[in-house]
Amino acid sequence: MERLARLAAAHGVATSYSPAPGRTVEVPDDTVAAVLAALGVDPERSEVPDTTDRLLPPTVVHRAGGPPPAVPPGTELRVTTEDGAELAWGEAPLPPGWHTLKATAPQGRTATAPLIVAPDRLPDPPGRTVGLLVQLYSVLSTRSWGMGDLVDLADLASWAGHTLGAGFVQINPLHAAVPGAAGSPTDPSPYRPGTRRFADPIHLRIEDIPEYGYLEPDARADLDALRARAASLRTAVIDAGEPIDRDAVWALKLRALEILRRVPLGPGRHASYCAFLAEQGQALEDHATWCALAETLGPDWRAWPAGLRDPRSAATARARAEHLERIDFHSWLAWLTDGQLSRAQRAAEAAGMPIGLVHDLALGVHPHGSDAWAQQDVLAIGMSTGAPPDAFNENGQDWGLPPWRPDALERLGYAPYRELVAGLLRHAGALRVDHVMGQFRLWWIPEGASPVEGTYVSYNADAMLAVLSLQAHRAGAVLVGEDLGTVEPGVREDLAERGVVGTSVLWFERHWEREGRPPLDPGEWRSSCLATVTTHDLPSTAARLTADHVELRRRLGLLADAPGALREALSETAEWFEAFARLGLLPPGAGEEERIAAAYRYLARTPARMVGIWLPDTVGDLRPQNVPGTWDEYPNWRLPVADGTGRPVTLEELAASERVASLVRAVVSEMSAFVTVAPWST
Repeated sequence: MERLARLAAAHGVATSYSPAPGRTVEVPDDTVAAVLAALGVDPERSEVPDTTDRLLPPTVVHRAGGPPPAVPPGTELRVTTEDGAELAWGEAPLPPGWHTLKATAPQGRTATAPLIVAPDRLPDPPGRTVGLLVQLYSVLSTRSWGMGDLVDLADLASWAGHTLGAGFVQINPLHAAVPGAAGSPTDPSPYRPGTRRFADPIHLRIEDIPEYGYLEPDARADLDALRARAASLRTAVIDAGEPIDRDAVWALKLRALEILRRVPLGPGRHASYCAFLAEQGQALEDHATWCALAETLGPDWRAWPAGLRDPRSAATARARAEHLERIDFHSWLAWLTDGQLSRAQRAAEAAGMPIGLVHDLALGVHPHGSDAWAQQDVLAIGMSTGAPPDAFNENGQDWGLPPWRPDALERLGYAPYRELVAGLLRHAGALRVDHVMGQFRLWWIPEGASPVEGTYVSYNADAMLAVLSLQAHRAGAVLVGEDLGTVEPGVREDLAERGVVGTSVLWFERHWEREGRPPLDPGEWRSSCLATVTTHDLPSTAARLTADHVELRRRLGLLADAPGALREALSETAEWFEAFARLGLLPPGAGEEERIAAAYRYLARTPARMVGIWLPDTVGDLRPQNVPGTWDEYPNWRLPVADGTGRPVTLEELAASERVASLVRAVVSEMSAFVTVAPWST
């Protein structure tokens, strides 16, 4: 219908898309109508909005040094800065920040809108750096409670900086998870959290909480009994090779934290806690309230009594009063976690890391979690984010994450996004943005539909990127955009021009337009990237070198043509071996360790600003952390770092390993010997 198409275009909803050059797919009308409804638009009765007479858009975005907003001739523009200063547009350079813009037309008509002033571009990352990429839960020390924790992270960063000369440690999202329903395990994926605003207290090191030292004897005895049980969990993983049992770890830590909560805070600690509560405000109160209600009503807020499904209802207000002590407990957990995160970043900085911790921003949140409950006015409840069918997945993908509503973000001046990003950058030297293309558009799938029946919804990329850039500017942090997969033309160039570092994975860096798709030479890589050999969703390097990942996928029933996949994998790897050998990186008869080192030394010869070493690769781990397309078939997100035999390797063993140190030293040496920092390029 022509009317439906015009309505969709006005609200950024695609009615067709191109999965490949020269091919166009029409989106079903039912999908378009459902997406419009999720945006608050009645596809039958709503009129196409007329914006021609609009004085200002809902939110105005300005990059420092850029032109003023487009307004009718003769319109006066005045700015009230966030610190209260008032000035006419052009009277003085506008500082980066969150301001208010007032427009007055010649006829006296006025309009006011939030004004986001972002830096023109972010500075380049400091020098060229080598760092480690790791899933925190997978790095167990002999002191952790069955999974890696924030003190392990601080130790890892301190060792890597002091001993290896590493410049950063990139970790998985630490966002708080949605607990499993009764009898069901917690979803272990760090990319499907309950909230992105607050870190999960499961990462706390209990013994590092100051109140631990002031326990009374009886309480200390109770907690020591829990520590003994935690040691059994650790032993089960490290010695028996069992997967990490997240729920068992949290059950013990929760009991330990409840014991510690009985210890009164000293005056200074109490003041710090109160300041944290005031700073985090409504967002923390909502999250803690959801946590308290979820303990009694279950984690899916959509199944709660009707009054409690609304965080602003009278029923919820009464529930807050009834559960005040428990809400305070969960707020206290958020404060403790924030404190240990802060100490981890300080440890990285003290070790000489120019960047330090690289935190990870997941694309979205679990539909049952606290963010989905508290932000129903900003998230498109009933919609899910995913990906259309492509060459890698003919059925498309449904990630089960309700997307932001672009209209709501505009209406609120992007405040929810701004607060989220600011929180993540509190204790970080850089932020990785998962699926950074989501700043431009996302694939929306109506609830109950298949991924094939979705469509793209556009976002105000200037505003989304301005939020990221401004918050990174204020934190003095680097932005890393995960721009793998299908990327619209111009996106990578736009990101690089703003100073956002991209992501380049060795195996994908080929001349895709040429016959035979030969690998890129090191000098042909872009400099504005974090260069890696693999990621958490891909096979480890040891597995790829032997095509062990093909056999794994065959065992899991994920391959229709296993022999063909094996031939292709071996052929592609052979091409890379030839490239390594041609550059003198791979001597004849090289073994596994030398082959892995060759792949990373190849990265060091590129102009990439950041080179990331996947920590499991340093010990020849064959197992991927996640196999997309599986659930119970494989222990996704639950494996410790292990050597080539599958034997778990503790943090202490990693720090003492000559193999680990020699790989990092080889990359650092290669980088110094062969690469001169190139101008920023795409």
